[in-house]
Amino acid sequence: MTTAEARLHKLPAAQERLGIGRSKIFELIASGELRSVKIGRTRLVPESALTEFIAKLENSAA
Repeated sequence: MTTAEARLHKLPAAQERLGIGRSKIFELIASGELRSVKIGRTRLVPESALTEFIAKLENSAA
């Protein structure tokens, strides 16, 4: 695994990390709640976006 692979996740990996389904991840991206980037035809979620999203969830639950 290269450093780039560790920093950007394909949608199925991001879904698994968050424990959500395909529809929900697209909903979060479309609403701007979860940042993503597009390289060519592939949509990727940065590791930092996953970390920020999880932190936001934890803060709102507190």
